[in-house]
Amino acid sequence: MNDNQTIAAISTAMAPGGIGMIRISGEQAMELADKVFRSISGRKLIDFKGYTGAYGKVYDKDGEIDECVAFVYRAPHSYTGENVVELCCHGGVYLVKRALRACIDAGARPAEPGEFTKRAFLNGKMGLTQAEAVMDLISAQGSHGAKAALSAREGAIYRKIHGVADQLLGISAGLAAWTDYPDEDIEEVSDENLTRSLAEVKNSLEKILRDYDTGKILREGVETVIIGRPNVGKSTLMNLLSGTQKSIVTQIPGTTRDVVEETIQLGEVILNLADTAGIRDTDDIVEAAGVELAKQRLDRSYLILAVFDSSDHLTDEDKELIERVKDRPVVAIINKTDLERKIELDYIRENIPHIVEISAAAGDGVDRLSSAIFDLLSLSKANQDEGIIANERQRLCVMNCLNSVNEAVNAQAFGETLDAVGVCIDEAIDHLLVLTGEKATQAVVDEVFSRFCVGK
Repeated sequence: MNDNQTIAAISTAMAPGGIGMIRISGEQAMELADKVFRSISGRKLIDFKGYTGAYGKVYDKDGEIDECVAFVYRAPHSYTGENVVELCCHGGVYLVKRALRACIDAGARPAEPGEFTKRAFLNGKMGLTQAEAVMDLISAQGSHGAKAALSAREGAIYRKIHGVADQLLGISAGLAAWTDYPDEDIEEVSDENLTRSLAEVKNSLEKILRDYDTGKILREGVETVIIGRPNVGKSTLMNLLSGTQKSIVTQIPGTTRDVVEETIQLGEVILNLADTAGIRDTDDIVEAAGVELAKQRLDRSYLILAVFDSSDHLTDEDKELIERVKDRPVVAIINKTDLERKIELDYIRENIPHIVEISAAAGDGVDRLSSAIFDLLSLSKANQDEGIIANERQRLCVMNCLNSVNEAVNAQAFGETLDAVGVCIDEAIDHLLVLTGEKATQAVVDEVFSRFCVGK
């Protein structure tokens, strides 16, 4: 790929809207835009200062396409760090596609996925973690996920990782000075100080990894299963939470045979929700297959919504389910509270701390369920401003760094030379600099930006 080429792409959604924008970036952005855009004043965009705009029309070889406002950004004060022109037309899909074709016919190359942000990274406008946060911002489905992504975009992850890297650099510098210049008046590196410093770094890395699961939930949602025996109200709950008739509801046990899925937002939490067949022993071949699917989904879900019938005594199936899920993230939902209570609530309370009473049929108790899930997942403790690592690439870099720190700890414990300890610490530093992008290979950079949408 020739990075000196001027590129163009549609940077708004490919759907009808009020505005549709074509972004052009590269050294020849203004000259190229002047081939397709004519301002009503007659001035050429090449003569405009940065951060200025003009009203006019955009044309192709067949004539006028649409009214247009063109905005000019001059290098290096633009998103990509290059000369940039943004052509804003009416948001009809046909109009925007035709305007893009005009730009390509004028000499622009179609931008690859994420190429505008990739150029911003390569031109020093942002770090790799900040670039990755751009896509997290675009895909955020709730305020907490958006806040975490915005903090990362503003450099929170970079600063946190560099804080740990600076600790390691300090240790490495001390070791290098002591081993390379033994005759100089340099304070000796004591085992006690080295042990304490490595322990501090290790604790920091472990906390970053613990926070990753919380961050993943905020961004992507949590895999959630609704489970229980037949006719406790699972499908009614599914319909209530999804706001639509997703599951069939009847008085006949075993109505749900398959797994019904929906992604919903409950308060500030995104739930990737699955309604399952009622768990019980059955001779019905089709229902038995549904029960097996329910058990499989139960095993691979992170959050469990275990539903019980308040108007009935606990059955052997209920108790078996409680035993199966009690040590996992689970909320016990006591449904049908509008009916006379018969359930042995104390038995459930002894095994499951988080209990919510609702009436799914009456639509009562959703707020209480939302609060219980939020508390169970410890999302109230999450501080998005601190910076939470955002994806598996970043997690793996931190994990590799921690492994290298552990190797340094072991090398010291086994009486290895300070040189050997220093090698492990230098490897740990490299892993963190790959995370921030300062030592990332071209293959890593290409992989990161391949996941972006075209136009960003």
